[in-house]
Amino acid sequence: MDDLIEELKAKGEVPALFLHSCCAPCSSYVFEYLSDYFAITDFYYNPNIYPEEEYEKRVKEIKKLIELQPHKHEVKFTEGNYDPERFFEAAKGLEKVPEGGDRCAKCFELRLRETAKEAKKRGIDLVTTTLTISPLKNAKLLNEIGERVCREEGVCWLPSDFKKKGGYQRSIELSREYDLYRQNYCGCIFSKNGKGVLT
Repeated sequence: MDDLIEELKAKGEVPALFLHSCCAPCSSYVFEYLSDYFAITDFYYNPNIYPEEEYEKRVKEIKKLIELQPHKHEVKFTEGNYDPERFFEAAKGLEKVPEGGDRCAKCFELRLRETAKEAKKRGIDLVTTTLTISPLKNAKLLNEIGERVCREEGVCWLPSDFKKKGGYQRSIELSREYDLYRQNYCGCIFSKNGKGVLT
């Protein structure tokens, strides 16, 4: 990512980026950082979120963040379909797998593939996700899945690990600054009812 950004700065180009986002706190630093170099379309696609009231709360917070936070280049919001059955189908047989295991990998793939498909439909060639900002998410795995599904769907994956260079800490500062709701579990019913994690 750093190499691409340096190249863009040298050329003075501002390409479009289709960004999958998981929640407002994780998005705060990512928006701040990437909007200097890209025109961002934020894609909120998270059918894993449980219950629906929690999903709506997270949507509201990310819209609030986009409205309040200054950006050098445009950040637009778009929402995918909220269809929890797609998540439960992906998680079938993995209900008792511990947090961070194969069920999470299936969930990542579901969300990133839909992001890649939607980017392709919109003619946006570059895709990434805010998920790598969390210390509890495996950035290597996310980048492997993202690269594979983007290749299969015909778009380009922008590799990231947003927790580096103080990104996660900055997201905490920005969450306080904008008074963002910070959830105490990743999002799905399994993380809510099992060992809750903070993303």
